[in-house]
Order: sequence, then C-alpha cells, then structure tokens
Amino acid sequence: MNTVAIYHIKGGVGKTATAVNLAYLAALSGQRVLLWDLDPQAASSFYFRVKPKVKGGGKKLLHSDEAIFKAIKASDYENLDILPADFSYRKMDHQLENKKTLKRALEPLRGAYDLILLDCPPNITYLSENIFRACNAMIIPVIPTILSLRTLEQLIDYFQSKDMSHIKLMPFFSIVDSRRQLHKEIINSLPEKIPMFLKTYIPNASEVEQMGVRRKPLSVFANASKPSKAYCYLLAEIMGRLKELPEA
Repeated sequence: MNTVAIYHIKGGVGKTATAVNLAYLAALSGQRVLLWDLDPQAASSFYFRVKPKVKGGGKKLLHSDEAIFKAIKASDYENLDILPADFSYRKMDHQLENKKTLKRALEPLRGAYDLILLDCPPNITYLSENIFRACNAMIIPVIPTILSLRTLEQLIDYFQSKDMSHIKLMPFFSIVDSRRQLHKEIINSLPEKIPMFLKTYIPNASEVEQMGVRRKPLSVFANASKPSKAYCYLLAEIMGRLKELPEA
C-alpha cells in the first residue's frame, strides 16, 4: 500500500483538484483507492458529493479502528472510497498524541487499499508532521511564480532539516499559463536546478474551474480536454516513481 500526500504550504495551488483527479484516475486504472480529505474546508468531499460529517469527529478516527472503517464512504465511482473531512479537523493538532498517531490510524487499512491519497491543509502544524510520518511520497503542486517557488524551497529545506529522507518528494507545475513569459521561463529552467520535478504540468483551464460546478473529476465530463489528459500523464509518471519506493 502506498500512502501519498498531496501537500503544499501555500494554498490556491491546485491541491484539491489534483487529489480528486488522481484519485479518480487511479481507481479507473483498477487500483483500490481511498482519498482521505484532511482539510476542514472539505473541498474534496464536496467534489465527490460526500457529506463532510464524521460521527465522533477526527479524534475518534485517530483512536478507533472501528470508527475509521465506519467513516469511509463509497463514491459514485468503482474502486474509489472517500474518508470525508469534518470541521472538527481544525482541532486535530490538539488531538494527536505523538508523531505516529496518524500512521497508526492508517494501519488497519493496509490490505484494503492499494493507494491512499491524503488531501492536506496548506500549513505546517503538528498534523502536518503526522502526515509526513505516515506517507512514503508527497505530491506538491507548484504554480510557476516566485512566491510559490519560495514556499517550495522552504518546504524542501524543512524536510532536509528534519531528516525525512524516507519521503519521495514529487513537485510539479500546476495552473500553468503558457501565454505568460515568466511561467515559460520557470518551467524551462527550474527542473534542471531541482531534478525531483515531474515532467508533466497542468495547464490553467476553465474545465478545471468547472469541477466545482459539476462536482465531478475532469475525465468524467471533459475527457478530451488538455488538463484531463495532463492529469492522466501525471498519474502515470507518479506511479512510475512509486514503483521504486518501499510501501508505507
């Protein structure tokens, strides 16, 4: 079982769109997928039409194997389950006993799923440290702008300082506007400086914005669109790198 976090310190970088589309496409390929929405805003839960209400809140999920199985909801799509967010998740930092609590909560799910995706809130907190300990890979959407790159550098420095070499970092460019000169310059130059970058990038497109209106993954309603195809390529690239890793 691979446990992969979709994470960035900065918000508004396409994190939830990435989580929703990768979860759907991985399930479509035949993998048994669980998407755990850890963000109190519950955007992933909204996209999949799952009510963001967990009985007993986040605290019960962390300390009860039975509760976590009961909280899992089937999506409208084969092989894809959702563990919806709950507004009580805003208190999860105070409910975590140690750095292995989230990892321990995921342990009963081993064998039930091939891939667990964690849609994470955009910050560095005690919950974030738990997420880092629980996953073996991290997908990082990055807009090709100076501020977004600055936060990526901060994140990489943080991982190096905490000796978290067990996590495979996979940044990629999202919300790319190929008409903007700065976007083109950064996309062409940065991967040479930071080789961990994935080759696939996601273009800025109205179809992605329509996900919120239709509450569906892109490939369900805009399969021929450029961003839909890009997410397919992105998943293939990610899965190729995951094959090289020990499972978490």
